Amino acid sequence: DRKLSLKTTLMLAEQMIARIEFVHSKSVIHRDMKPDNFLMGTGKKGHHVYVVDFGLAKKYRDPRTHQHIPYKEGKSLTGTARYCSINTHLGIEQSRRDDLEGIGYILMYFLRGSLPWQGLKAHTKQEKYSRISERKQTTPVETLCKGFPAEFAAYLNYTRSLRFEDKPDYSYLKRLFRELFIREGYHVDYVFDWTLKRIHEN
Repeated sequence: DRKLSLKTTLMLAEQMIARIEFVHSKSVIHRDMKPDNFLMGTGKKGHHVYVVDFGLAKKYRDPRTHQHIPYKEGKSLTGTARYCSINTHLGIEQSRRDDLEGIGYILMYFLRGSLPWQGLKAHTKQEKYSRISERKQTTPVETLCKGFPAEFAAYLNYTRSLRFEDKPDYSYLKRLFRELFIREGYHVDYVFDWTLKRIHEN
C-alpha cells in the first residue's frame, strides 16, 4: 500500500507550493521536481517540508532587472522523466510553470501510488523518455485524476495553461488545496500518515 491519504497529501501540497514559490522569488527554478527532493524536517521541525538538491537549478531571470530568460527549443531532458512537464519532454526551455506542473504529478503519485507512465518497457533511455512523453501527453488530466477531488485536475490544467514567462498565481493554487482541506473537515494538526504509523509502532 504505497499511497498517501488525501489529508497528508494536502498538508504536503500547500507547503511544497510555498517552498517552490520561495525558490522562484529568488529568481531560480529548481528543474528537478520529484518526491526524493522534498524532505521532512526532524524534531520540532518534523512537520516542515524542505526542498533539496539544487544541482539542476537555474536562474530564470536577472535578479536585479527581472528580465526573463529567452524562450528556447531543442533542449535535452533535464530532471526526472516521470515527474517532468510535457514541455520539458518537448525540449522547451524550463520556466516557473514547469516546477509547478511537476508538483502536480508528484501529488497524483502520492494519491494513486503510481503514475500511468511508470514501468514502460524500452531498449534505450531515449526510447523510454519518448514513451513516457507520449503516455503523458495522451493521458487526459481528468483520467489521471479520476476518483480524486476536482482540485487536482484544476491544479494541473492551470499549470499546463501557463505561458513561458507567466508568473504563476501561487496564492490561487495554495487556496485550491486549503479550501478542499477545510471542506473535508480536516485540521492542520500535522498528523501525517507516518505520524500515525509511528504511534501504532510504539
